[in-house]
Amino acid sequence: MACVQFKNIVKKFKENLVLDGINLEIKDHEFVVIVGPSGCGKTTLLRMLAGLEEVTDGEIRIDNLLVNELHPSKRQIAMVFQDYALYPHMTVAENMSFSLRLKKVGRAEISARVKEAAQTLQLEKFLLRMPRQLSGGQRQRVAIGRAIVRKPKVFLFDEPLSNLDAKLREGMRVEIAKLYQRLNSTIIYVTHDQVEAMTLAGRIVVMNRGVIQQVGSPIEVYRKPENLFVAGFIGSPTMNFIAGRLSMSGGKAVFKGGDISINVPGFVLGGAEAIDGREVVLGIRPDDVLVGARSAEHCSEKLQATLEVCELLGHRENLYLQAGQTRLVATVEAFFNQSPGSAVPFCFNYANMHFFDKLTEKRIG
Repeated sequence: MACVQFKNIVKKFKENLVLDGINLEIKDHEFVVIVGPSGCGKTTLLRMLAGLEEVTDGEIRIDNLLVNELHPSKRQIAMVFQDYALYPHMTVAENMSFSLRLKKVGRAEISARVKEAAQTLQLEKFLLRMPRQLSGGQRQRVAIGRAIVRKPKVFLFDEPLSNLDAKLREGMRVEIAKLYQRLNSTIIYVTHDQVEAMTLAGRIVVMNRGVIQQVGSPIEVYRKPENLFVAGFIGSPTMNFIAGRLSMSGGKAVFKGGDISINVPGFVLGGAEAIDGREVVLGIRPDDVLVGARSAEHCSEKLQATLEVCELLGHRENLYLQAGQTRLVATVEAFFNQSPGSAVPFCFNYANMHFFDKLTEKRIG
């Protein structure tokens, strides 16, 4: 397979700056997921690698070969699109073999590659069917099979599951993970779905407004977000944010935001300087808002909130709390025995609490 390098990549559509100085190296056999909101530039970056968009400035290399001006057919990549892009008048086998037939590959070789890909994707019994006779998940597998038979150096996936319903997406995520284990290929996968990013990636690249915000393993991005955008984008329900101020009292840091005031252990701030009077945003994930019995068990410092809504999600439950002017979401085990309107004690798990500078939006500590 191959490594991929993006060096100082800039992309403009007339005066509109879409990508602004992208630097990223993807290692051989790595599964990298590029995630971000619609319009952040992730698909444009993928299309530039595929040769479907021109590079305004910077370099793209595959195995250290500069490919900026190289024709797409010579880049040894294969792309799986969001909309399948199957030929409706061709059978599954004909769709999968089309690119090989264009290249005048021998019949025996084509047959062997199609058979191997069909076995990998469990499509053997569908080879003579037309695309209209397949489900959405089966069509996507055919599109993936069409990429596999080319034996590319790099696989590119552009939001391949976005047209599937929730159950099919879940199944196809598992299939793509299995496929990666079998092929041990270099895969670059673009999505706006953070669940796909968290479950599939070896590394996640989080983008926003044409700029890379953070690169890291799923657990690094989830547990140590580098800024407010990453903290709010990764995780569901989203991280709770409370704007406030840090101050020093008796040699200890204190956070006050709205009606919430807590002492902040030194390890949370990681030795950050100029704390006194600093405007910050406290970030805490719903799993780390400890409510009821968990609050009594783990926290000496208790706060009070009113339970507004309970949202049952099977084995888990989201609790929507109002603490003065501050709204919070807490995720707990199912069947929390409190009714809306009840007073609920809560506290924060200090070990997983974050502070972000209000001006720069970067994490402190």
